[in-house]
Amino acid sequence: MTFDLRQLNAFVTIVSVGSLGRAAEALNVTQPALSRTVQRLEQQIGSPLFERHSKGMQLTAIGSALLPHATLLLREAENATEEINAMRGLAKGTIRVGAVGAIASLILPLAIEGVLKAWPQLTVSVMEGVWDRLAEGLVKHEIDLALSATAETPDEIEAIPDCRWQDRSNIVAATGHPLRRKRKLTLEDTMNERWAITPRGTAPYQQLQQVFRDSGLGLPNIVVETRSIIVLKSLVTRSGFLGWMPESVYDAERRARLVNVLDIPGATSVRTLTAFKRRLGILPAPAAKLLLEIRRLAARPAKW
Repeated sequence: MTFDLRQLNAFVTIVSVGSLGRAAEALNVTQPALSRTVQRLEQQIGSPLFERHSKGMQLTAIGSALLPHATLLLREAENATEEINAMRGLAKGTIRVGAVGAIASLILPLAIEGVLKAWPQLTVSVMEGVWDRLAEGLVKHEIDLALSATAETPDEIEAIPDCRWQDRSNIVAATGHPLRRKRKLTLEDTMNERWAITPRGTAPYQQLQQVFRDSGLGLPNIVVETRSIIVLKSLVTRSGFLGWMPESVYDAERRARLVNVLDIPGATSVRTLTAFKRRLGILPAPAAKLLLEIRRLAARPAKW
């Protein structure tokens, strides 16, 4: 079966926006023309792709089966066009990358800077999120690279073994926090302080839990849970909270002497970070250029 990319694009757009009318506006075509395009695709496949009702259009089982393949074909066609046009000097390529907050705070900006110095025609699209969201983005071809801590992966995704580095997480507090006046701090001294951390189930939460567990303690007084790195850092620097963060996340605040590590024995955790890609298919050239720069940075982490 040979697919028409224009028909697949119409199909995927309708799924994305949820109705024929909004899809027609997005594609800048009339609604009857778009309806005919979808009907031709359905005739070719020999089955309806949508159930049409007053509230919009819902995928049939056949439509649901077609969607991931249609998305893949469209993205691969887009990648091929970008790469060929870039080689001919006619267009820019796009790096599509996702990263957890710790990587998005330091190594990713450094890697982007290095790539754009060598390839100024490229553009970059960044997705920041937790691992589950990044894995979904890879599978759905929303991104081509994901940067995260080592983790269990779906069958469609694999870690890139020669692109790994480590970071350390610590208990951090504002430089003027009252605990700094106490000598020989212990984890127990932090139990009743106000804490701000990412939500239960996230990697930082689990790291903190393990650090306290290793010292025979339960969790401290966690008052705020949020995925917002901006909120977490503001609570630590401005509101007297304690936090648990990778060094890369609070590097700028440390350099500005707003926040620093609390010197507590055993209150450090090391984790391994790596890059992930889809198991099948060719890594697009723009993403491959970013991966090369990340490898270079990972080989000498002391420079970050």
